[in-house]
Order: sequence, then structure tokens, then C-alpha cells
Amino acid sequence: MKKTAGIHHITAIVGHPQENVDFYAGLLGLRLVKKTINFDDPGTYHLYFGNDEGNPGTIITFFPWINAYKGRIGDGQVGVTSYVVPVGALSFWESRLKKFNIEYNVTNRFGETYLSFTDPHGLQLEIVERKEGAKSSWEIGDITKEVAIKGFGGALLLSSRSDKTTELLEYMGLEKVGEEDDLIRYKSYGDIGNVIDVKRTATGKGRMGVGTVHHIAWRAEDDADQLDWKQYIENAGLGVTPVQDRNYFNAIYFREYGDILFEIATDPPGFAHDESYDTMGSELKLPEWYEKYREQLNQSLFPIQVRNLDN
Repeated sequence: MKKTAGIHHITAIVGHPQENVDFYAGLLGLRLVKKTINFDDPGTYHLYFGNDEGNPGTIITFFPWINAYKGRIGDGQVGVTSYVVPVGALSFWESRLKKFNIEYNVTNRFGETYLSFTDPHGLQLEIVERKEGAKSSWEIGDITKEVAIKGFGGALLLSSRSDKTTELLEYMGLEKVGEEDDLIRYKSYGDIGNVIDVKRTATGKGRMGVGTVHHIAWRAEDDADQLDWKQYIENAGLGVTPVQDRNYFNAIYFREYGDILFEIATDPPGFAHDESYDTMGSELKLPEWYEKYREQLNQSLFPIQVRNLDN
């Protein structure tokens, strides 16, 4: 049996890019580790946020489309994305959400307390405390490394066939660790991005658009491991794409039987291979085949900046 360490990244569709940057970098304190373009739609940004190093298990990525149509969260999608913070930091985050007038609910699941809220474009988010996972040293405004988001806690999956989705998660090496109400909980061996809840009952088909998750990516150790995964998933009867070069990782994609788009992405080469650690996210980075369009893209893309919202 093959086993994935857990979530590599999650990719979502949002609205205005500056609103996106203000929320995830300014309010949540994530680092903008890469500013590039959607390789399949180069007139659109592809923005990556994560911990200080942009490690797998911390990266959320966005396709921001201004004035795009609104999506609907439902079956075939990630319903909720969870972030994990150090033990003792939840009160800081509750105060911070109040400071910025973000409506939230305090919920409990599997013995854990969550702060549940939405981003400006409708994505459903949670913050939970856990001991697991290294602290992020990225600091901005009032957010210090003692309270900073470490990365993903996990995700809640909405499936049109939860029995088949859970079967696949087990096939990918996640262990069933609990059941509560309408949820089944799975856990991978990694220490971050490792807790996956699956809703048993269908909620109605989701519609892709602003405020929805496009896909969830799982970790492969390297290119060789990814090719093993490709064969392994094909052996389960699912069609898998050829390897796609995403510059910061290689990717393969498949839609599982519950209609959720899964990706398996390589941990290397990471986000510092075309920028230094100190300069990650500061400039528009383009793959070699788009460099000839740099001037045109700089004129057409909406200018964005990371702003300290606590000033």
C-alpha cells in the first residue's frame, strides 16, 4: 500500500486579487510566496500563500477573477479548509476576527474547538489548535510566530459518493480514526495537512466559480514517487492525466468517484528555486515559455501588494 503524507496544496477560485491578498496575507498573516500566472489562462494571476518557506502542507493557491460568476459549494468539492495554529493561540485569532469584523462561529468536532468563518469571496475556513506541525516564523503586523498559522489542519470533503471517496482515501494510505454525527475522520502520517473529514450524506452538486475550491492536491515525495502514484491510481480504475510541469512542482490529476478533483504533486523543487528565501513572492515570476509576454502581462494584470493591515 502506498501512503501520502497528506495535503500538498489546495487551489480555489476567488474574486478581486487585492482583496484576496489583503485577507490571506494581511489578515491571516500567510506569506505570499509566489506571484505568477495561471499557466492555462495567462491573463489571470496564480497566487500562492503559505508559511515562511512555502512548505508542502501550508500552501493555498488562488485563481482570482475580477467580476467572475459566483460558485456554489457542494458535492464534488472541498467544503471547508482548516488551518492549524499553535496550542494557546485560538484566543488571539478570535480577537483578530473581531478586530476586522469577520463574523465567525465557535464549533466543536471530534473533541476539538474550531473558529469557523468565510473569506471575502465565500470560501469556508476554520482555525484549530494542534501541537503537531512546525511553527511558521513569518510575522506581519500583530501576528507573531507564537500565534501564526502553521499551515493546513486539513479539509472537509463533500462527496457525491462518500463510500467511494472514503474507500479511495484508505487506498491512499489514510487511516480512519473516528466517526461523529455525519462525518468520518481520516488521518495521514504527516504532521500537517493531515486530518480529512468526509461528510457521509450528499448536499447537492457544487458549481465551480468564485468562492469554491477547484482541487485538492496530495503529496508525492518526488518524481519517481509520483509516477508510482500514477500507476497506483490507475490500478484503482481511475483515469490519470500525464505529468504536468507546474514549475514549482509536477502534477497529475484525476477525478475520484465522488466527483472531487484530486491532484498528486511533488514536494520538490519548491518555491525558492527561481527566487531566494528573502525575495519569494516579491516579483511576478513567469515560466520560460511566457517570458516573451512579460511586458504585456505586466500591463494587463491588476497591480497587487501585501499590506500590513495593523498599521
